[in-house]
Amino acid sequence: MSRVSSRVERYLAHLDRLSGGIEPVFQPVPSEGDLPDVTVMIYRDLPEPGHVTGITYGLSLAEHPEWRHGRPELCLSVRSDDPAWAHAAGWVAGRLRGDCPFRYGDTIDFREQVSPESAMTSVFVFAPFVLDLKDYADIDVGPPGHEGHDVVHIAGLYPIHDVEREYIHEHGLEDFWHRDWDPADVTRPPCVP
Repeated sequence: MSRVSSRVERYLAHLDRLSGGIEPVFQPVPSEGDLPDVTVMIYRDLPEPGHVTGITYGLSLAEHPEWRHGRPELCLSVRSDDPAWAHAAGWVAGRLRGDCPFRYGDTIDFREQVSPESAMTSVFVFAPFVLDLKDYADIDVGPPGHEGHDVVHIAGLYPIHDVEREYIHEHGLEDFWHRDWDPADVTRPPCVP
């Protein structure tokens, strides 16, 4: 068995275990600034047939003063065949890394549709519904002998309508979360008035 040596190899090994070894499509997202490009791993039919899931690598290479116990990467999973949803996670990571803390409840407005199949133009950040806590939190990507010094947490991105983004700002994420809505359905109507 070969030894996994680099940070990205340790992260990808973790994703391989989660996906059961399904080979993703690797989509680079050009970087602004001095950091390397963000890459989105696009998984089709994961977690189940008819879904597309994108998980980023590269956001956690940035610095942010609020990142004290680890650095985020992003996961966006929806019922769709359109890879634009997965690519949106990479776009968010590449454009906002270092500026946005990606706290649970943060919202991001694209100001345009992500995909022609949906009127949704925004996302919010929360725990990824497609992963268990042990799979998205405290992923140690540090080198052997330095365990716990380089930790990644995968945060979920949830597509929403602009009116829902405004509702979250006014009423909070918890109130929105308990409404009747399907986080994987990008063709659903808004769940708020």
